[in-house]
Amino acid sequence: MKLSRITLLLLATLSFSASAIAGDAVATVNGKPIKQSLFDFIVKDATDHGQKVDDNVRDVIMSKLISSELVLQEAQKSGMDKKPDYLAKEELTRRELLVNVYIQDYMKNHPVSESDTKAAYEKFKTELGDKEYNARHILVASEAEAKDVIAQLNKGGDFSKIAKEKSIDPGSKEKGGDLGWFALGGMVKPFGEAVAKLQKGKVSDPVQTQFGWHVIKLDDVRELKAPAYDKVKENLQKQLGQRQLEKMLTDLRAKATVVDNTKPAKK
Repeated sequence: MKLSRITLLLLATLSFSASAIAGDAVATVNGKPIKQSLFDFIVKDATDHGQKVDDNVRDVIMSKLISSELVLQEAQKSGMDKKPDYLAKEELTRRELLVNVYIQDYMKNHPVSESDTKAAYEKFKTELGDKEYNARHILVASEAEAKDVIAQLNKGGDFSKIAKEKSIDPGSKEKGGDLGWFALGGMVKPFGEAVAKLQKGKVSDPVQTQFGWHVIKLDDVRELKAPAYDKVKENLQKQLGQRQLEKMLTDLRAKATVVDNTKPAKK
């Protein structure tokens, strides 16, 4: 039986006074009430998240509520709830809880539409392209090193051997520079553009990206079929939802007056 969510909710009660939750007492511990509304909320939350709440689960909830109340009382007796570190953590917990509840409500009231998701899918297919490539590369720190690698290759040097000796890309170095199959949309733009121009078996001129200088060899090209809409719909909606949240925050910042006292004042 999974009770992890219930346990988390019960542990959260240690940060808040039971008297702050209105309603009749479902139990008392040393004369202090455990509110019925708190018990009901935990039951409802578990039910909303697909858990069957039978008498056994209710007993577990009640037992954990009593245990948390006992620990809460001991913490208060020790003065833990007056210590600066606790007060800071309590404030941060309350802030995070309210922010998360607001975001959930915002997303509920601003759902990603089907039309926006389909438009994002069409853009995704365009960026993905209709081909995928199998290539190797040797990544070095400077253009001069890249030109030296090309000179060695032109003299008959083995690409895989040189990659293992000189490449600074930890992901492909030990594989002789092999990047496997990839779509151009998954690569940084200069790299993808260089690959698209190459003929099979040919080696590129030095290509600069934010990672360094690349020498690329194209091994093969094949047709690429984009995954079906239903396969990527959920991920696209998550991405669009994240962008909505980022826009909301950007708009809030634009309207706000923010003074950061950790930064020196501008003269």
